[in-house]
Amino acid sequence: MKKFLIGGLTALSMMTFANTEEAFAVKGSSNPLFNATLPYGAVPFDKMTPTLYEDAVKEAIEAQNQAINAIVNQRSVPTFENTILALENSNIDLLRAVLAVGNVEHAVGDPELMKVMADLTPILSDQEASVLLNQGLWDRIKQVYESMDQDTSLTPEDKKLIEETYLQFALNGADLKGSDRDKYKKLNSELSELTIKFAQNLTNDMKNPARRLWLKKEDLAGLPADIIEAARHDAQEALAAEGKDDDGSSYLFTVFMPSYSPFMKYADNRELRKKLYTLYNTRNVGGEFDNVQILKDIANVRLEIAKLMGKDTFADYQLQHTMAKTPANVYAMLKELNDAYTPAMQAEIEEIQNFARQTEGDDFVLSAWDYSYWSDKLKNARYSFNDEDMKPYFELNNTIKGVLGLATKLYGYTFKETKDIPGYHPDVKVFEVYGPDKKILGILYADFFYRAGKSPGAWMTEYQTERKDADGNRVLPLISIVCNFAKPVGDKEVLLTPYEVETFLHEFGHALHGLSAEAKYTTLSGTNVYHDFVELFSQFNENYLTQKDFLDGFAKHYKTGKKMPKELLDKFIKSSQFGAAYACMRQLGFGYLDMAYYTITEPLRASQDIEVFENEAIDPVRVFAPLEGTYMSPAFGHIFSGGYAAGYYGYKWSEELDADAFAAFKESGNIFDKKTAAKFRKMLQSGGTVDPMDLYIEFRGKKPSVDALLIRDGIKK
Repeated sequence: MKKFLIGGLTALSMMTFANTEEAFAVKGSSNPLFNATLPYGAVPFDKMTPTLYEDAVKEAIEAQNQAINAIVNQRSVPTFENTILALENSNIDLLRAVLAVGNVEHAVGDPELMKVMADLTPILSDQEASVLLNQGLWDRIKQVYESMDQDTSLTPEDKKLIEETYLQFALNGADLKGSDRDKYKKLNSELSELTIKFAQNLTNDMKNPARRLWLKKEDLAGLPADIIEAARHDAQEALAAEGKDDDGSSYLFTVFMPSYSPFMKYADNRELRKKLYTLYNTRNVGGEFDNVQILKDIANVRLEIAKLMGKDTFADYQLQHTMAKTPANVYAMLKELNDAYTPAMQAEIEEIQNFARQTEGDDFVLSAWDYSYWSDKLKNARYSFNDEDMKPYFELNNTIKGVLGLATKLYGYTFKETKDIPGYHPDVKVFEVYGPDKKILGILYADFFYRAGKSPGAWMTEYQTERKDADGNRVLPLISIVCNFAKPVGDKEVLLTPYEVETFLHEFGHALHGLSAEAKYTTLSGTNVYHDFVELFSQFNENYLTQKDFLDGFAKHYKTGKKMPKELLDKFIKSSQFGAAYACMRQLGFGYLDMAYYTITEPLRASQDIEVFENEAIDPVRVFAPLEGTYMSPAFGHIFSGGYAAGYYGYKWSEELDADAFAAFKESGNIFDKKTAAKFRKMLQSGGTVDPMDLYIEFRGKKPSVDALLIRDGIKK
């Protein structure tokens, strides 16, 4: 499960297999990507250009084809070494090239790189299909798979690689015959083009001038001073870029999170909140970057692929290789959580609405664009708390040290910033990461700040996955985390909201999964695990945001240096529990919508009204009456251009796991308990080498329960 990122994946990340030995490297290439002299095999970003990225991919495809021809044309009886391992080792340069260009394009948004990605997408799709549908290669893989129990020399990890290789081919059409193979190849190519177009439309429409809200000073009532200052700065930059005069009176808000979220939370002007909400929830509807027909095409192509593979729906097809296994199990989990959280959600909404009516009048009806504003007001009134109270304690540089320090406290990891390895942008910080034995563990790239062209949201990705080379030496992982925090204005400190710190902790959890990896084969290493297991490690980290023993190490007031008061943290915990039911229902809505698209048994019609489709899908967990003309599907990158098609439920699935896992630390009496951390680290190290449920039971001593999640959210006492 992996593309260029965790949290928003695309089809290209599922490219074939991972890494190869140096014997299969591109020979005689002058491309800097394949002739890096940097430490740890780091990518020479400072020497790369869009053309060089494109050339690297094409050279690597040719090298892979030569390697696979050698596998298929040999006369030797198929064995693990000459077939499975050789195939595993046939893709190092192609993986390196695809990860490099895809990750940089996603984080930078350079128009030239975007065009390169668009041009490469069908080429890569064809390459993937040519490997997966190679009959001679499939015949050899089947022979090894069917005889592996007789080979006593194979280790459990070797057998796991055989199984994963067999499934990778089987689930991608290798057993198809005749015209069905050609059809699958065509559909796969079409899907790749559609997903990259969807993703690029999403990025481009976020930059669309139509997604801007230009305001004057009188419109800014309720907004904190730093948000106003940032809006003024954004207005200056936008006007300068357009060559327009700036009279100092304009303020700019956009649909990017550093701008959108605080406006929706603090702006007193309800009509302006509604206007920005509408701008956000009509993204990619109509105009140059319209995704409505594209999303229909994506859902329909996936349905067609599923039926070609003998399944009724894409969800049936996609869930075969997950912990959930079937759509019925996914719906059962969604319903269990819906039943548990609905009463609390209804009570929350009623209380917020009654509170708002004290100001707005008895006929006031809470709407979606009111929730953040009035829930924050109520929290402030009830607990004398709002998120702004915590921001002075989350200065960015201190928070970076604190979040990285969590890995020190739990696992003994240390981080050393280095200038010897270039990043792909001047904003990127690069860290050498060392294990408890003081040996180098891997490299971490950290890209924190929002900038025009950068994809929205936050994610973890990698430029090289951990593996062992032919001599058994560990090839270091090159891991990256990307966020969209506000950039410093002048010499002002960057202060993060609790949500932004939580996001940082989340992505750092994914990064630790990649950095900690101790697998022999890249296909089984790090985050190469089931979709509904991978979020355990990111969401586990989020638990520490409410732990004073953790916060005391870094959460100090940026002016006074004082630690965050316990009273403030207690208010935050109580206020977080207050919104937990709504937050859960919102996530369930995403899960139901995802499953609705991928449990269709007939294609979506060209004339089908997606707004109606979405409203019907979300109805079981609806919180607010829908605003006509607004809907999220055309901008729902996770399930259309990402790797979460029929998989978005995995966030809640993993949340049950992470709450239960953190409960193990609490039961030990120490949230940094070394014995418990060592067992948890074993899961981080194991990647996909062991069945995830077996791995979890080994850690916890039992299967996970939803009880810890319900207790954490205040639903169950």
